[in-house]
Amino acid sequence: MNRVIGAIGRSPVVRVATAVATNESEQIMTTAQNTADSVPVVRTGPTGIAESDPLVMATKSGRTAFFADPKSSAVHTLVETLEAGSVPTNGADAVVDHDPETTSLPVPDVEPFSVGQRSVLGACGWVDPLNLTKRSFVATEQTAKAVTDVGLLGRGRGDAAADEPVADVWETARRTEGDPVVVVNANESSDTPRADKTLLAGAPMSILDGLVAVAEYVGADDAVLYLNETDVELHRTLRKVVDAVTEELPVVPQLVTGPDEYRAGAPTAALEALEGADRIEPRLQPPPPAEYGLYGRPTVVHTPRTFAQVQRAIRKPDAFDEGETDPGTRLVTVAGDVANPAIIELASDGSLEATLDAVEMTGKFKMACVGGILGGITRNLDIAPTARSLRAAGVGTDGVVELLNEKRCAVATAGKRANFAATENSGRCVPGREGTKQLVELLRDVYQGSFETDKILELGRVMSRSSNCQIGTHAPRPVTTAIDEFELEFRAHADGRCHNDTCTEKL
Repeated sequence: MNRVIGAIGRSPVVRVATAVATNESEQIMTTAQNTADSVPVVRTGPTGIAESDPLVMATKSGRTAFFADPKSSAVHTLVETLEAGSVPTNGADAVVDHDPETTSLPVPDVEPFSVGQRSVLGACGWVDPLNLTKRSFVATEQTAKAVTDVGLLGRGRGDAAADEPVADVWETARRTEGDPVVVVNANESSDTPRADKTLLAGAPMSILDGLVAVAEYVGADDAVLYLNETDVELHRTLRKVVDAVTEELPVVPQLVTGPDEYRAGAPTAALEALEGADRIEPRLQPPPPAEYGLYGRPTVVHTPRTFAQVQRAIRKPDAFDEGETDPGTRLVTVAGDVANPAIIELASDGSLEATLDAVEMTGKFKMACVGGILGGITRNLDIAPTARSLRAAGVGTDGVVELLNEKRCAVATAGKRANFAATENSGRCVPGREGTKQLVELLRDVYQGSFETDKILELGRVMSRSSNCQIGTHAPRPVTTAIDEFELEFRAHADGRCHNDTCTEKL
């Protein structure tokens, strides 16, 4: 049984790829549909490249013309040209020749599309996630076993196996007494990390395929897809997708939304939210979720990024080399002081320097925060995107690189992130609750003329080693890494001046 999604196999066809429905994108869709007579117009999911949103693609006989954020008049003309029998190339941003039956977006040789690769991201922007026909899921215990042999690591802060072998979690859930359950953790309150939501919106079947594989391997009959309560449109889309393939899904996930809070995205805090707890806070471990998870059942918690890698490892096992310390690819959201954010996919032998080619910065590069809001501050992006390399560089692994320009003050940048941790931590453990407050106070002291490096570093060591929650563990990282890179700026602040003349407000 084969699967056909949206426009795959159609020719000619016009695709309109967009992240969210806006007045502009709706106007483009309407113009294309009103102009087209014999050519189908298909709405696809997001590509992950905000600069090109909405992206219109005109395809005929294995040739596609790309038009990034076109005007309605241009859309009218390109549709007419395609209906007349030709691929419209006049005014196109790129034209690509490709396999007519490709199921992945044919990558144009222009940045930012050409940065990195599009493997897990392949279907994003090319297929219609809502136009589903019958398909067969490849997932069986045998195929999932192949994934365990690869040594895949979990991806993202919402993953209970973040930067650790997923096979260990699966085996624990399999041997633990009770009925296992699988959770797709996609609750992210920040708009900066975009990879998980892009995959769910643009290639939801890859997530469901990976979910089914894991569920069948651990013997789970229940699954949950956990979203943020503000992701109304994404929830609506996924509801339609799940409903369309319910009869073919061996395990049908229940869609549940959680609070719009940063802490609610942590794996065990997500379980608390799913159980309806009034206070969202991480659980004390051990036991881990694989032993005692949702309602006490053995629970596997992965992010959409992890499930997408599982699906890729099953369908294209040759893409994974056994023995790699971090097999597969890493999705990186490039944000910060940029004109438009972008998601790029990097192989383990790639470099975060590629992020500079993926976006247009608004100003000159000064530093980056790598690994999310509580990532590490660095001036050096010559870092491989693997968990081992990122940890060795002292930065985070959450798949976000915020590029910051020369107008940014290192002290203020670190201080705002410390403030965030003090506000958002659950308050459950002393290092997280009191340590984050002390960290903010020590940074405020810098503005008052006292820069106590040893106290800051010692506090950071205590918090990172003894905090129960991720917030408490990672809160010192932006501060300590900023001191490593920009100690002179901290000392200048203690002397009453800011190198950037930007610190007009105290912490």
